[in-house]
Amino acid sequence: MSLFRQLEPDEERAERAESGSPLAERMRPRTLDDVVGQQHLLGPDAPLRAQIEADRLQSMILWGPPGCGKTTLGRLIAGRAKADFVPFSAVLSGIKEIREVMTQAQRARRGGRRTIVFIDEVHRFNKAQQDAFLPFVEQGSITLIGATTENPSFEVIAPLLSRARVYRLDALTNEQIVLLLRRALADTERGLGGQPVDISDDLLDRIAIYSSGDARAAYNILEAAVAGAPPGADGRRSISQELLKRTLQQKTLLYDKAGEEHYNLISALHKSVRNSDADASLYWLARMIESGEDPLYLARRMVRMASEDVGLADPQALRVTLDAMHAFEFLGPPEGHLALAEAAVYLALAPKSNALYTAYGAVARDLEQTRTEPVPLHLRNAVTRLMKAEGYGRGYLYAHDYEDKVTDMECLPESLRGQRYYQPTDQGLEARIRQRMEEIARLKAKPKA
Repeated sequence: MSLFRQLEPDEERAERAESGSPLAERMRPRTLDDVVGQQHLLGPDAPLRAQIEADRLQSMILWGPPGCGKTTLGRLIAGRAKADFVPFSAVLSGIKEIREVMTQAQRARRGGRRTIVFIDEVHRFNKAQQDAFLPFVEQGSITLIGATTENPSFEVIAPLLSRARVYRLDALTNEQIVLLLRRALADTERGLGGQPVDISDDLLDRIAIYSSGDARAAYNILEAAVAGAPPGADGRRSISQELLKRTLQQKTLLYDKAGEEHYNLISALHKSVRNSDADASLYWLARMIESGEDPLYLARRMVRMASEDVGLADPQALRVTLDAMHAFEFLGPPEGHLALAEAAVYLALAPKSNALYTAYGAVARDLEQTRTEPVPLHLRNAVTRLMKAEGYGRGYLYAHDYEDKVTDMECLPESLRGQRYYQPTDQGLEARIRQRMEEIARLKAKPKA
């Protein structure tokens, strides 16, 4: 006997309809043809659809943003497959439950039956929990279907990932969200078709924009708006712009400060700054701030950008970013956000040079690949009589004693003599720095009197 009661598709649909489930749950697609979006996986001749229809399933990870249909697809696959279906929640299940289900799956396999294990939010399972599935996936005792919003490369252990095919699901487009909302408004069995609703196309578009590709969020907004609209004398519910505004309150931006979206957004900000795009830099900065990112993290990253991507082309950039960080610490949000915005735009518009970044990397490579030589004697301070007797400071040339304040004294270790690390560009202040370096080289080469 299974640990989990399995529902046949018709029974499952009836239970959802009768239990007063949320609109998003009631409107789950019943067939693959009902699924909106994901045509690269489910369209004609698409690889995943071919697997499903041939009932030749392999273990897989469904990876995509919230509300794109991962759980729905997992259920549809299980409904079509001739196999026992066991849903797991990574939030509620532990090692004990995993082992009990795996034992049942092995018994079922000996009896000629397959078991599909569907794990929602598989990224929430720790390494030990994921390890518990591994031998059963390897032996073929189960077909594992995991759903995750996080990049599997970071969140799923490598041995399990190597035994499963990763399918990337896309966020739904605004047009696809609107199509789903219209279906819900027209569906008298599962949707809102039993209570006539008046809502304009513009407001449906507004819901789609606010949902950011998340069908579940869009359904929830529509259901809340309909519930908040009192029926008129004719029984119709009319959703106005003001009612929808009250329902929406504030747009929730998709973000996870510890997940992939965090790294995607900070990468977008950094690359927009590097590409001198002030508008994009401001957009990505504001998006991270409004999503709940720590503003001081953003300030620290912009200090890094000032050194890495602007450098000595505009040394003031480093000062601007440090001042912005201190201004935010002094003002706090929301006023301090403008100081960060000022820094982001300044960095984007500043002349760019990675010459310092490249030079430091070259030095680091030489430190790794060459022997660590002692400091040349002429550069050492002879602070004791013994040190002076040993030659410390002998041959040192004091630059201020010379007319040009430059000598031809070598300051690098012998094996690196003549090495050039810093190669200034012709951008901003570095153009003048390059001229000064060329002048210094000429002065060093000039015969000394």
